[in-house]
Amino acid sequence: MKKLLTLGMLFLSLTVFSQNSITGNLVDQAGEGIPFANLVLSAQADSSVVKIEVTDDVGIFNFGNITDGKYFLTASYVGMEDVAVPDIDVTGGTVDLGPITMSPSSVQLETATVTARRAMVEVKADRKIFNVEGTINSTGDNGISLLRKAPGLVIDNNDNISVLGRSGVLIYVDGKRIPLAGDELSNYLRSLTSDQIDRVEIITNPGAKYEAEGNAGIIDIILKRNKNFGTNGSINGNYTIATKDRYNVGVNLNHRNKKISAIGSLNYGDTDGYELLTFDGTQNGYRLREVSSWTGYTPGISIKAGSDFFLSDNHTIGFIYNGRFSESENLSSNRNRISSLATPDLVDSTLVANNTGTGERQNNTINLNYRFKKSTNSLNVDLDYGTYNTDRYQYQPNEYYQGEIDEFDDDGIPDVLLSRNEQEITTPVEIAIASFKVDYETTLLDGQFGIGGKIGSVNTDNTFLFSNIFGADTVLNIQKSNEFEYDERVEAGYVSYARKLNEKWSMTSGLRMEHTVSKGELTTFDPTLQEPPVEQDYFSWFPNLGFSYQYSPIHNFSLSYGRRINRPDYNVLNPFRNQISELSFMKGNPFLKPEIVNNVQLDYTFQYRYNFTLSYSRTIDQITRLIGPDEVDPRAGFINWDNLAMQTVISANASLPFQFSDKWNTFFNLSTWFTDNQADYGDGVIIDLQAFSYNAYMQSSYSLPKDVTLELSGWYSGPGIWGGVFRYNPQWSLNFGVQKKFFDKRLTAKLSVQDIFFTGGWNGESSFNGLTSAGEGNWDSRRFSLNLNYNFGNSQVKANKRKTGIEDETGRVSN
Repeated sequence: MKKLLTLGMLFLSLTVFSQNSITGNLVDQAGEGIPFANLVLSAQADSSVVKIEVTDDVGIFNFGNITDGKYFLTASYVGMEDVAVPDIDVTGGTVDLGPITMSPSSVQLETATVTARRAMVEVKADRKIFNVEGTINSTGDNGISLLRKAPGLVIDNNDNISVLGRSGVLIYVDGKRIPLAGDELSNYLRSLTSDQIDRVEIITNPGAKYEAEGNAGIIDIILKRNKNFGTNGSINGNYTIATKDRYNVGVNLNHRNKKISAIGSLNYGDTDGYELLTFDGTQNGYRLREVSSWTGYTPGISIKAGSDFFLSDNHTIGFIYNGRFSESENLSSNRNRISSLATPDLVDSTLVANNTGTGERQNNTINLNYRFKKSTNSLNVDLDYGTYNTDRYQYQPNEYYQGEIDEFDDDGIPDVLLSRNEQEITTPVEIAIASFKVDYETTLLDGQFGIGGKIGSVNTDNTFLFSNIFGADTVLNIQKSNEFEYDERVEAGYVSYARKLNEKWSMTSGLRMEHTVSKGELTTFDPTLQEPPVEQDYFSWFPNLGFSYQYSPIHNFSLSYGRRINRPDYNVLNPFRNQISELSFMKGNPFLKPEIVNNVQLDYTFQYRYNFTLSYSRTIDQITRLIGPDEVDPRAGFINWDNLAMQTVISANASLPFQFSDKWNTFFNLSTWFTDNQADYGDGVIIDLQAFSYNAYMQSSYSLPKDVTLELSGWYSGPGIWGGVFRYNPQWSLNFGVQKKFFDKRLTAKLSVQDIFFTGGWNGESSFNGLTSAGEGNWDSRRFSLNLNYNFGNSQVKANKRKTGIEDETGRVSN
């Protein structure tokens, strides 16, 4: 850490120089920072405007490159009284104004609210914010379906998430990384409902303060939390009609005064689901036509409890606990018709695997936090621990029939059963994650300097028990069973610096170092299959540098560079196979290398609203999913993971909000990208695949009298590449919703229909290593949802015996 600090200070000394500046911190009456407030610095002599700034997310502001002279400052924020600071004398160096307190608007009523509707999508300097509460058509969504609607995101047929055409995104919840991947991550996101989510923040090029993991950046899902004084809460319920109905009910409670802020929530829901997949492929002289359907029932409960204790104006300690507990039942039917390519339409035999499964899931996380904040100095300490445990059981009978079976037995001729193999698979997984993190920020040389470090560890114990069933006997198959333990420890340190260089130019910079030690150890039940552990120990450096140029108050340009890493996880490292049937399975690759990506991004913002992005990304050793034939059974196909030699992605994005009138507003997000995948695995197995793709999202809202709002939204995704070799075709969806408020806006009712024309499914084809396949998938994307949310208690901020605040469109009050 000492070497890292020395390097950071040397870097800073070469890139910055001293100038006059005015700094301060805008706070409310409770001492909380006021984010994104407007500030105007004017010359005292003639009141001419010198500079305009906006506070950051904790209320801190900094006017750099100020010449000697006398000034006055005015600050404004919706729902607050304007505040002025006169007689600011700048005669060299930095003038620190300290905390500047803003008071709620002077409304002469005993109880009053100022209503401000949050934009559905906000564009900030380093991220896009998708306000879930700002959209009616999020009603009834879970975490996966909600992310499909977020600007710039694409979800593929295996629930893999990409941002601006780049895969390898890292998922956070409330600023904390979720250490799950694959099906475990998909199931966790499905357990989240839109009623629990406040907003989704998409950070495409994170700075040094963030973990370097995640090639495509970070998606931070922020859950609802009320910061108002007094005691208040809400009750919500949702019912969705689809192929499989689902529902959710919950209650949220909040209490806050000058000494303590406490929150608690309890939610119960049944997130049932349905999916239908079909594939038609050829390999090794065979044609295989596969149809799979899946139905899942997942009732579960989630609990959240926490409190912040305000020890003084500058010191806060707190804790927060999150728990999720669920049980699941699922039924899946897999039917594979097998033909010879010589007679491709004549079915030789049919494999039928009607699977049943059960599962239990327990997720527990706790965070302890200490925060010190005084003026522009802040210290944040976090201690986190979490366990993510699952236990799944699957019963799988594999039945081979002669020819093509008669599903409905219409011809009266019984189907001829050739063979039957019964199997059961038990897969308990235990994940424990622990981390300690320290972040410190202060002003330095008229800029903002940050330094910090983190120590984190992840331990994964994945047991795979494969048994054959012979009549009443169940016998463990030691050739197909194993225990895979994966341990990873990352030690990291960083320095960052940001400042204005002059009136038009500003700079951000950072350097992060991460030391990674990992060990993947496979323990087989058959000693002859034992393999040595795979161990890695390496250092990585991750610089980032950005410049912004304000050509005029309404034209802003920024250019940024960042280097990131994506490490393989236990799901893709375990070499033993997880099968849907005897002819369709997935297996990992214990020799995967981490992928390294270099990103360059150019942004242009017009009138503080319209944002345009152009980015270039080159990834070395891209981890990708490949589909190929089995080496043992010529009829079988499998999904495997490997490193591509290189992936290049060039992308562009435009975020365009339009306010056509005080009643009608519309948001457009347009993305396009070009992908080039390159790899040579020897023996003629080559990947040389290019694709141009695009994605468009639109949401339009119109306000009617009597608190009624109409909303129309939809998305269109052009053709592109999933994984390394699967080319998908265009898909689209259109949604409609209506919202009405009752009882002095305390009760909000939302009614919506998703995927009106049932066009949200996918289809495409792949060709790799002698296997060609065309497939399509559909799920219960057409849904009719009703959501009710009732707010109760004191829902305004207390101030001078008046209740006042800023109410967003859902009735929650934020300050």
